[in-house]
Amino acid sequence: MLTSPLSDLVSKMEESATLRMAQLGREVKAQGHDVISLSLGEPDFDTPEHIKEAAKRALDAGHTKYTPVPGIPELRKAISDKFKRENGLDYTPAQIVVSTGAKQSIYNVAQALLNPGDEVIILAPFWVSYSAIVELCGAKPVIVGAGIEDDYKVSAEAVEAAITDRTKFILYSSPCNPTGSVYTAEELGAMAKMLARHPHVFVVADEIYELINFTGAHASIGTFPEVKDRTITVNGFSKGFAMTGWRLGYIGAPQEIAEACSKLQGQSTSGTNSIAQYAGVHALNSDLQPSHAMREAFAKRRELIIAGLEGIPGLRVNRPQGAFYIFPDVSSFFGKSHAGITVNNSDEMAEYLLMHAHVATVGGSSFGADACIRLSYAASEEQLTKAIERIKTALANLQ
Repeated sequence: MLTSPLSDLVSKMEESATLRMAQLGREVKAQGHDVISLSLGEPDFDTPEHIKEAAKRALDAGHTKYTPVPGIPELRKAISDKFKRENGLDYTPAQIVVSTGAKQSIYNVAQALLNPGDEVIILAPFWVSYSAIVELCGAKPVIVGAGIEDDYKVSAEAVEAAITDRTKFILYSSPCNPTGSVYTAEELGAMAKMLARHPHVFVVADEIYELINFTGAHASIGTFPEVKDRTITVNGFSKGFAMTGWRLGYIGAPQEIAEACSKLQGQSTSGTNSIAQYAGVHALNSDLQPSHAMREAFAKRRELIIAGLEGIPGLRVNRPQGAFYIFPDVSSFFGKSHAGITVNNSDEMAEYLLMHAHVATVGGSSFGADACIRLSYAASEEQLTKAIERIKTALANLQ
């Protein structure tokens, strides 16, 4: 009998839960069911016209050749200027690396910093790929979580208790995927003050949802002097500019780390898509009104989905301050059954809702919070209203 030719690394790797549920949703839809998908983290808006026009101009101008590995100079300067103008972050163009999406940016950073046996503290709930990326580097994810009663935000004290001499960096997102929680300047300041006592620990701050923030003030941990020279800031264009398919992300990092990421990228994907980069320059240097309009639409949908879910007995719901997700605690339904199916955990809840409510969600286990499920409200108000009614009926049937 032949053994599998696949590497142990790939064989042990888990499939992305968000992509798996999206695929299951497509399969159920193909069977003739009206499936409402609230599983993928993708804005339902089209890329703004002025950005698409910039891409067309770049194509007509012949910008179709290979680009420098860390990004075209115009985009690196635009990103450097954006960091200073909007975030108070001081990264020179030489400290910017443009990649094929923020996911590759995070992967590059992990590969550049981690050795087997190193530890990475991941604030939970967390985006599903964080722990997988750390494990791909042979390092150990150390999960430090907070529940709905703490608005899913981890305290500096809890993080400090997890730090060891093997800790290489802390990884988190704000606004957060999957919870929508936003760390305030005060909370990040406390984290920075704590990290002053641990100079060997870096910070990787994923700010990809920066423009979908309902608090009126986005805070970047890299602005605090205690960690300024130890912070890698990750961002991109997919969420705030509705440019998911353009695959355009970037980091600002200490010079040595930026150069290491560029070195790694030079042996994998090389430079990012040229047309997308020129469109990115225009996106950063032009009016953000279309992005603000999207944010306001998401804020309105947030109120709709919170009101709807709060009306379902047994759900625990908080008020997310950013992104376009809500992360209700569904654990009160665990152990209950309907139509011969018993729901024992969040993954089974997600499958139950797909099969019996025809609403695609994602179980919280892959986000480090098995008591919850993630719903994306990047959908029309009509779809959201219909989805809430279906969920309410399906959950009422669990006895």
